[in-house]
Amino acid sequence: MPPKKRGKGKKGKKKKTSDGNELQEKYKRSTLDVAVLKEHLALRRDVARQAQAGIHSLKSRLAVLEQELDEEREDKKDINADLTRQYKSMQMETGVRVHQLEIEVSRLRQQLALCQHDLQGEREERQRTVQEKDATIAELQGKIDNMETDYERILHDTLDSLLSRLAESKLRWVDESTALHFNNKERLADFGLNPLDI
Repeated sequence: MPPKKRGKGKKGKKKKTSDGNELQEKYKRSTLDVAVLKEHLALRRDVARQAQAGIHSLKSRLAVLEQELDEEREDKKDINADLTRQYKSMQMETGVRVHQLEIEVSRLRQQLALCQHDLQGEREERQRTVQEKDATIAELQGKIDNMETDYERILHDTLDSLLSRLAESKLRWVDESTALHFNNKERLADFGLNPLDI
């Protein structure tokens, strides 16, 4: 329901009071808003100052880091240069050492070839010497066999000759002893002795 209308006089007076109250409230509100805004601005100013200080600190830190990075890059460059120099030096030394070892290997191969050649010659000489010794031994063994055969033949011939001479001598001695016995018997008989008694 709509409010009841009151009289004009009363209405005008109330309107002035309510306008004043509204103004006061607006003023209070504005004052509060201004205070809040001031505090807000103060906070923002502090935040901005802190941000500026942080930015300045970060810029300083960034400059320090960039300087450190530059120094590290220089150090890295120096290290790379030194490592490259060392690598080239080591590579050159290795190349020289490899060349020396190749020369040494070649020399040792030549010595090995000479030693193998000498060894082959020694083996052939030894084999020839062994063959000559074997041939000499075989020849001497043949001579010994022939000498044994000759000695055997000579011994048999000599023994046969000796036996034949002994047989002849025996016959001669038998004949002589028979003749001697006969002569002795005759002499004993001449003396009147019987040979069987004696």
